[in-house]
Amino acid sequence: MPSDTARLIGQLDPAATVLLTVECQRGVVGPDSALPELANVARESGVLANVARLVAAAHEAGVQVLHAVAERRPDGRGASHNARLFKAAERLPVQQLTGSAAVRIADPIPVSGDDLVVRRLHGLSPIAGTDVDALLRNFGCRTLIIAGVSANVAIPNAVFDAVNLGYTAIVPADAIAGVPADYTPAMIRHTLALVATVTTTDEVLTAWSRPHQGD
Repeated sequence: MPSDTARLIGQLDPAATVLLTVECQRGVVGPDSALPELANVARESGVLANVARLVAAAHEAGVQVLHAVAERRPDGRGASHNARLFKAAERLPVQQLTGSAAVRIADPIPVSGDDLVVRRLHGLSPIAGTDVDALLRNFGCRTLIIAGVSANVAIPNAVFDAVNLGYTAIVPADAIAGVPADYTPAMIRHTLALVATVTTTDEVLTAWSRPHQGD
């Protein structure tokens, strides 16, 4: 049987891999976040820095990057209202308004001209009800790396949707964050590890530095 390293290298073939960053926007993980506890965890734990490392390495390796952004029209049209989370978001002092600084990708994550930004006005998932699945298929994606926030809601939604759609989901454990901080490792251990390949940022970067078939 191939080693775990060899298996990961095979899964992370740059030609068939896409990196999806989830809600890594200024209004969520930036210094003026609507969710300061989550932003602090993402920054102080090194998660945001690791997302930036993954994106930079993806650019270098020729891996397509998608940035999933949650936003809201100023008039609220199309927004979801069927959960407590949505109602609470409407009352936050920082709103993720379309076209505002809050929905720009947060520093220090680099954004290249080849990256695509996929925006959603409703729901909890960065994949369901968005253009992500069609884009992944057009890119010939077989493996989807998922990084960002939050481990409470959007990250597990993305992992489940990716698996249900037939993609291999890869989760760098040190590149996702939730609140409280100790919830994330429990979510990874008891839920995400059952359906996704759990790895680290360094292991992904190492895999991309190795030769792949067809290189």
